[in-house]
Amino acid sequence: MPISSLWRLVLCAIALALSGGAATARDSIVVGMQLEPPNLDPTAGAAAAIDEVVYANVFEGLTRYRADGSIAPALAKSWEVSEDGTVYTFHLHDGVRFHDGTAMNAEDVKFSLDRARAPDSKNAQKQLFAGIESVEVIDPLTVRVTLSSPDGNFPVKMAWGDAVIVAPETADQNATNPVGTGPFRFSRWVQGDRIELVENPAYWGPKPKLKSATFKFISDPTAAFAAMMAGDIDAFPGYPAPETLAQFAADPRFQLLIGSTEGETILSTNNKAGPLADVRVREAIAHAINRQEIIEGAMFGYGTPIGTHFAPHNPAYVDLTAISDYDPERSKRLLAEAGYGEGLTLSLKLPPPSYARRGGEIVASQLRAVGIETRIENLEWAQWLEQVFRGKDYDLTIVSHTEPMDIGIYARPDYYFQYDNPAFQKLMAEYGRTTDPTKQAAMLGAAQAIIAKDFVNGYLFQLARTGVADARLRGLWKDAPTQANDLTGVWWEE
Repeated sequence: MPISSLWRLVLCAIALALSGGAATARDSIVVGMQLEPPNLDPTAGAAAAIDEVVYANVFEGLTRYRADGSIAPALAKSWEVSEDGTVYTFHLHDGVRFHDGTAMNAEDVKFSLDRARAPDSKNAQKQLFAGIESVEVIDPLTVRVTLSSPDGNFPVKMAWGDAVIVAPETADQNATNPVGTGPFRFSRWVQGDRIELVENPAYWGPKPKLKSATFKFISDPTAAFAAMMAGDIDAFPGYPAPETLAQFAADPRFQLLIGSTEGETILSTNNKAGPLADVRVREAIAHAINRQEIIEGAMFGYGTPIGTHFAPHNPAYVDLTAISDYDPERSKRLLAEAGYGEGLTLSLKLPPPSYARRGGEIVASQLRAVGIETRIENLEWAQWLEQVFRGKDYDLTIVSHTEPMDIGIYARPDYYFQYDNPAFQKLMAEYGRTTDPTKQAAMLGAAQAIIAKDFVNGYLFQLARTGVADARLRGLWKDAPTQANDLTGVWWEE
């Protein structure tokens, strides 16, 4: 064979190898989620599923959570705090643009914070902004936030999904067509099926390795298992069928991502609903609950018992499970003292997650054993938000509160628990003004004890992060320090 022909064959082979390599390099991902978000605006919705799609991917705040729970700069590259702890001066990155091409600057930060704290704000976590006295634009890249009192946790509050920066021109459309500053742009939402994101070529920061992402909604645990086994889903960070995790662990095609979450899973109680206004009835319910039975039956052993609304992995956590230990005979005595010795009937409205539906059946059985009947009603997520969370039309429900360090919700009498304790409210106000870590920890311990002893809710377990993913995926979060499926650092290892 002539040398020239041989070289042509070699060059062709190299070209084919290169083109084949480029063709097989993966730069997209399909992520499974059990719940579909009701909208895509994290500044105007309480559902965790909103942030699970858009946090760090589409929207960004001044600060952000890292995978280990620490706080990092985001749109603010740095900040200074005044000596008295009341003035934060944020310095913004230059060259940041929203997905529609408009520049993001200090005016947008002022608009976002003022909008979130306005009297007519629809922000689900409005208390994050309650301490803000004023927001001033110093120059296009500098914002001064003055607080009414010192708050060492202010950078943490600004890392919540509810505190992302939005533009006045597009804020009203974010529910269905979100426009942020993140590395991914919203592409399409096929209601009831999926949401698609694509890369933002004009992103101001480090470019992610993924070019596109699809969030696929699969509510049924059996269907979730089938989709993972078939390869239709690349990762399911909140996998809803823990009973099948052993099968994935034994299959080299998959990896398990088992970690912790901020999700306090509770038997949430309407403290103003008839019999439940009596602390003896709430205590009777608490002592009727066998936590371990619920963890084994609903979560197949994944989960940590809790006795208050606080994450066990937090250094300030106090183990108060003994206050509401399993004691059905005591439950019966308390019900008799409260005038319900002959029993009573309560509604139990359950949202879609498997921990709620499965856990609800177990809780109903345990309550029945002490004389409390429950009317179980399975609700879709939008129904639950409307009836329970906003309408307060319920007696009992089961839900995981996945917001980080959210014990402060018990200081809000209008919250859906309808718990009104001035002493607790005063304590949390003092906590907000305290910057000394030792004093903060003591106050958090006292706060945990108050709500445990008031039996505000039935405290069940801390939700575990049970994830399944393709074995070749890298960069997925194992733990969930906030409500997020952050894809900014995810890539395929071929």
